[in-house]
Amino acid sequence: MAVTECRKATDYAHQVKYLVDERYPDAIKIRLVHDQLNTHRPASLYKAFEPAEAQRLLDKLEIHYTPKHRSWLDMAEIELSVLARQCLNRRIPDQETLQREVAAWEQRRNAESHCIDWRFTTAAARIKFKRLYPLLLS
Repeated sequence: MAVTECRKATDYAHQVKYLVDERYPDAIKIRLVHDQLNTHRPASLYKAFEPAEAQRLLDKLEIHYTPKHRSWLDMAEIELSVLARQCLNRRIPDQETLQREVAAWEQRRNAESHCIDWRFTTAAARIKFKRLYPLLLS
């Protein structure tokens, strides 16, 4: 997780470059799952880098967008809520301190291997969203 001053397309592009070149340099393919934010697009890479570099980065990615109002996005929001409660629930004096605090929280959170106890089952979804599921005849 990175703390940046703002969330511009170029900030996103540099985070992707960090993932590809520094975090997972030996990966054949990186599955990148994120929300529908307007900066989370391949065009952001072309905005930040020369076309050949943007294409090199994109060739390493398998991009999946979370559907709006669906469970993947809810799980990400749950994790961000935990971050807010455990780390960001006080006044933090500057960006450098914020970066250190978020990095320490992320390292601790990953080491603890917390999982989300997702209780919304397929059976419950078939009841709640029955208009979206096809009628199966036995």
